[in-house]
Amino acid sequence: MEAKRGMATDMGLVRVQTGSAILEGDLEIPEGAVAVVLFAHGSGSGRHSPRNRFVARELQAAGLGTFLMDLLTPQEEAEDLHAAHLSFDIPLLAERLVAATRWLAADPSTRGLRVGYFGASTGAGAALVAAAAEPERVGAVVSRGGRPDLAGDALPRVRAPTLLIVGGRDQIVLDLNRAAMARMRAEVRLEIVPGATHLFEEPEALEEVARLARDWFLRYLAQEK
Repeated sequence: MEAKRGMATDMGLVRVQTGSAILEGDLEIPEGAVAVVLFAHGSGSGRHSPRNRFVARELQAAGLGTFLMDLLTPQEEAEDLHAAHLSFDIPLLAERLVAATRWLAADPSTRGLRVGYFGASTGAGAALVAAAAEPERVGAVVSRGGRPDLAGDALPRVRAPTLLIVGGRDQIVLDLNRAAMARMRAEVRLEIVPGATHLFEEPEALEEVARLARDWFLRYLAQEK
């Protein structure tokens, strides 16, 4: 298919150009969807993350669109495996999330949909920075085992209702989430999944994450404007 405005689609595959980078993502919009959730993957992860794909399937089953996008190019991911600095470059990741959000707002297939962010690990920090930059477009944020503290001075400027989900046995990240929460002025809730560690690999832990995220997005994105 011939590219339009720097991107092309094929069987759900989307390529978004931002600056000199071309980023790939998987876009799925169920019939009748009123919102789309953009996934911001964290360090060492991408759009093929089995955990985020599990959550995406649950959101799709609830009638929400999903956009799982790589925030780094394949070349950048290879470089990051050795240096591990790009996945912590929050301004870069946030800039790319903003570009993807603006594409969603402009493309005929998604321009009428409300937008939410689902961020994991460092992607949660980038999601909050991007949400602060796009307050009129981003209606809700969910963080899974995220690092919202990395959003820094953007935290008080976030207007989107934010849900922070942390494993009960992920103590360091739990402390960082509580510190970030104290700096936020938007509606924010901390949900602790008992017995779960950072990757929510315990039985039923990821199912609980998906349920919490689904309910949060339906509450804030599927409601009447």
